[in-house]
Amino acid sequence: MRERSYQPEWSMTKVLLVVNVVCFVLQSVFETYRIFPVSHYFALSLEGLRQGWIFQIITFQFLHGGLLHLLGNLLGIYFFGRSIEDMLGRSGMLKLYLASGVFGGICQIALGLIFPSQFGGGGVLGASAGVFGLIAAFATRSPNQPITLLLFFILPVTFPAKALLLIELGLAVFGILIPSGNLAHGAHLGGMAVGIAWIKWMSRSNTALVLWRPFRRQPKRRELISTPQIKRSPWKRPAKVEEEELPPAEFISKEVDPILDKISAHGIQSLTERERQVLEAARKKMAKR
Repeated sequence: MRERSYQPEWSMTKVLLVVNVVCFVLQSVFETYRIFPVSHYFALSLEGLRQGWIFQIITFQFLHGGLLHLLGNLLGIYFFGRSIEDMLGRSGMLKLYLASGVFGGICQIALGLIFPSQFGGGGVLGASAGVFGLIAAFATRSPNQPITLLLFFILPVTFPAKALLLIELGLAVFGILIPSGNLAHGAHLGGMAVGIAWIKWMSRSNTALVLWRPFRRQPKRRELISTPQIKRSPWKRPAKVEEEELPPAEFISKEVDPILDKISAHGIQSLTERERQVLEAARKKMAKR
């Protein structure tokens, strides 16, 4: 059995869940007993930005308009945050989440500035833009991955991830064209735009993203087999990874899996040059199949 790389006990997904719950409890207590007007200062608003409260582009993401609003966003973070964290690492997932929220909030404020009668009322709050960024990133990377949702919390419905993304995009555009209710459709659309763009950019710049598969099955381990060992000089390091040293399944198991574990724990930026060469060799093997 190979030794697994160290992984933090608390994933970023779990941290975001706890932080959102704690912030909601404090917000509810402070506003219920009129201790402090939390939403006035920390929800995102055009008036607040005009007063120089730039911090609102972050703080609004941790406030919510009610318990159902909170629960919906917690479910989104839980189900999609774990997969995105496996792909991008803890810091990468957090950056994507916050960037989606920031850009989504800016889009909503821009709509209020351009169309004040339709979108100018009240402040913006909630983690929805960040959650929609996670959903869009997941659907962009694995468009055919089946997703099962409970329709009306009763009927299970299964469809590919790309269908969920198209539905969310359609609802956001419809909500912008025909405003109704208190949903920040501009924030949702902005968050999805960041999620899509983030994955498109990452797929061009990082080899590891090409290898990522959600719910990846581990290859079967072989028992008591011997493979020829190549003795290397202790004074020289290999210039590149030889692709034919191991069978494909054994190559993935022994060479690629530890690197993917390292990406999951510390992000792709922690890889060495040789580890990147291993991933490139694996990508070539997968392309030949």
